[in-house]
Amino acid sequence: MTSPLARRLRAALAGCCALATASAGLLLASPVSAEAATSPTQYPNYAPTPPMGWNDWSYYQCDISEQTILGNAQALVDSGLAAKGYDTVTTDDCWMGAQRDAAGDLVADPVKFPHGMDYVGARLHAMGLKFGIYEDAGTDTCGGYPGSLNHWQQDANLFAKWGVDYVKLDGCNVPGKPGESDEQSYHDTYAAWSRAMLNTGRPMVFSVSAPAYFQGTDDAVWHSVIGWSAQVGNLWREGADIALGQDSGAGKWGSITYNYGYNVGLADQQSPGRWNDPDFLLAGDAGLSRDETQSQMSLWAMMAAPLISSTDLTRLSADGLAVLGNPDVIAVDQDRAGVQGRIVQQGAGYDVLSKPLANGDRAVALFNSSDSAQTVTTTAAAAGLGSGSSFLLKDLVTKNVTRTTGTISADIPPHATVLYRVSAGGGHTVQPATALSWRDVSTEDRPATYQVSLANLGATGIEDTTLRLTAPAGWTVSPSTVRLNRVAPGATATATVVLTAPKAPPGTTVSTITAAADYQAGPAGRGAVSGPLTITQVVPYPTLAAAFNNVGVTAESTTAPGNLDGGGDSYSADALAKAGATPGAAISANGLSFTWPTAAPGTADNVATAGEAVELGGQGSAVAFLGAETGFASGTVTVTYTDGTTSTGQLGFPNWCCTPTSDYGAQIVLTTDHRNTPAGPANYGTSYRVFSNTVPLTAGKTVRTVTLPDQPAIHLFALSIKP
Repeated sequence: MTSPLARRLRAALAGCCALATASAGLLLASPVSAEAATSPTQYPNYAPTPPMGWNDWSYYQCDISEQTILGNAQALVDSGLAAKGYDTVTTDDCWMGAQRDAAGDLVADPVKFPHGMDYVGARLHAMGLKFGIYEDAGTDTCGGYPGSLNHWQQDANLFAKWGVDYVKLDGCNVPGKPGESDEQSYHDTYAAWSRAMLNTGRPMVFSVSAPAYFQGTDDAVWHSVIGWSAQVGNLWREGADIALGQDSGAGKWGSITYNYGYNVGLADQQSPGRWNDPDFLLAGDAGLSRDETQSQMSLWAMMAAPLISSTDLTRLSADGLAVLGNPDVIAVDQDRAGVQGRIVQQGAGYDVLSKPLANGDRAVALFNSSDSAQTVTTTAAAAGLGSGSSFLLKDLVTKNVTRTTGTISADIPPHATVLYRVSAGGGHTVQPATALSWRDVSTEDRPATYQVSLANLGATGIEDTTLRLTAPAGWTVSPSTVRLNRVAPGATATATVVLTAPKAPPGTTVSTITAAADYQAGPAGRGAVSGPLTITQVVPYPTLAAAFNNVGVTAESTTAPGNLDGGGDSYSADALAKAGATPGAAISANGLSFTWPTAAPGTADNVATAGEAVELGGQGSAVAFLGAETGFASGTVTVTYTDGTTSTGQLGFPNWCCTPTSDYGAQIVLTTDHRNTPAGPANYGTSYRVFSNTVPLTAGKTVRTVTLPDQPAIHLFALSIKP
């Protein structure tokens, strides 16, 4: 999803596009230094279960204050989340003043925290909460505030004096030492902090960030850093930061799946009381669906990850509260066995995870990572429950309890996760487990024809079954109601239906058709199950301009509409004009020709790519793209030719500022010397660029459409065919 460089950056601080990273250079495995070898053999187990709480960073970044921290803390208490375990409130970067005081002590920013951090800690303790605070192991924090290098004991003593209960130690700007590897340098300073906290005599949970600065390098080094992080601390950030609050919904979901992806394979690095940390929970953030936030919560619980919310809890939605506060899901995360779940089965667009629980049960998660609904099926045996013939499945979200003879199956919406607590046993008074599934059986003569199947996975037969099918307005389903015969234990009944879709407008239209069955299950009474079918219609836009969905250029007199980066920032129309990019202007560079959008400043003038298809006729050697990125990603372009064949290629651009300018093979087309922000023109002297890149075409074929990547961080202003 992102480059190693991108994973070392923390975005969205005022006035910056990219922040300082750890010292660059090849990271080579080597033994730890003599200094590091004096570290404690094991930091005390101050976190016997994964820490829970709230941190300001993802939602607020540096826009924090005493009121922000204490207001969210009060919301934890008032919402009941604190009573459910969310008891640690951590103030992240940017709480400090720009300089240490005359005694060398850290001081709080007097404007943001006029009463000081000891006051914040006292208020949190008075609420029954724990006090967490941020520092950096290097010379400066990621935001440019005083780091802790060579102030280890002084800072630890100060934090203990303030009543700190939890320390998050980041790893920006850790300098290398002559003759040492980067790993040795990181180990030395984190081990020194570990000793310093022990010397205070105050128990403080220690969150280590060192592994995050080694993700994407040599796996052996990365795992080595995680290994000694478990020795010097209680939990560790091992990879990329989660998305920020102002990022798009698609960006947030991509970030969740990316962080899940690198964390889920680290179960061997975790042990009870020592926790892999894939970063914050985003439940309550704009842009994410209930299914997506529930997936993150369920997957984090399966991985025994810290449950640390980072959103505006003072305005938490009912859905957000329900996701964060689900006691059954929290119990999976906080299970006293302290074991990280593992993937036990994978398929196209899905994972099955299993986690052993202290009482002998298993938590089993069916995760549909794909963009379409699908039925995911596994067995109790595959999940580690042995070869018994009767198991209880408790859906930890719906609370439904059913009985299966061994098969575990569900039809799952896109991006959703079904989380079960599975235990041996169950009798005939428990509803049998059932599952609905869809299969496309269309033919040339019978298009849009589907088979709907109802499987009885239990030990009790079901009868008096009615299958009802519903669809969005404009669709028809024939038949819409079907009566099914008795379905014996282990058997499946099917029905065939035909769907008729309305004409879709240009763009991507996602429709959900739902099948719902209700039935009589003997002594267990009436039961029901439902399952969705996802149909995605992609209709090409006649031009790229017709697909414009974002404002990337604004006039310096009216910057408010700008939103290229999700935070209200944009290119300056005045600065672009100096570079030759005025509405409708011809742009020639790097052997390519484009027309700059005719859109007026402050109106939609670029496509934040999300899989749009665009009509584009002609023949040539390549499709040429004019654009930039507000992230660090590439994606697949699919070209469809008039003969029905396709070709693909990868497209990416460098970030619009502050990063290497040749990423993904792109080339600079335009350079401006400042940007517009919501407050007006800013960042003079910083280069904000527009780039070109190409995707090759099949020789001799005529292009019909170009399907853009599904990467909203990629922004396109124009495209053309290179002769």
